[in-house]
Amino acid sequence: MATHTPAEAARRSGFSIDTLRYYERIGLLTGVERDPGGRRRYSDQDLGWLEILRCLRDTGMPIATMRRYAGLALATGADAEQTIPERLDILEEHAAEVTATIALLTRQQEHLAEKIAYYRTVVATDAGADALAGAAAHTS
Repeated sequence: MATHTPAEAARRSGFSIDTLRYYERIGLLTGVERDPGGRRRYSDQDLGWLEILRCLRDTGMPIATMRRYAGLALATGADAEQTIPERLDILEEHAAEVTATIALLTRQQEHLAEKIAYYRTVVATDAGADALAGAAAHTS
């Protein structure tokens, strides 16, 4: 099984090394192996889990909710199966929040586009008026 240094894991996940350590400390990342010298070695499975955490973080899930989800998702044995409905609820609620955020950002983006179009019109009109005034001054 391939393992990765903290620097490799940071590069591949997009998280800083400090964030990886923090996630391990608060229980978002568990079971990270150590080499004989005590240095962390991340497995491909760890990197896969970091992809999930990256998605949750990038879409604005609060750390407390990420911790709750991780606690459920990382459960083992018979308990793991029983956590699926709650994990599903967490992800569906978060997906709804992401959808609402996207809708809001889309409306805000449209508003910005309207403002940009307005200002471009003003600049074009002012530039056209200045050019005409300059041309008139040169002909007189």
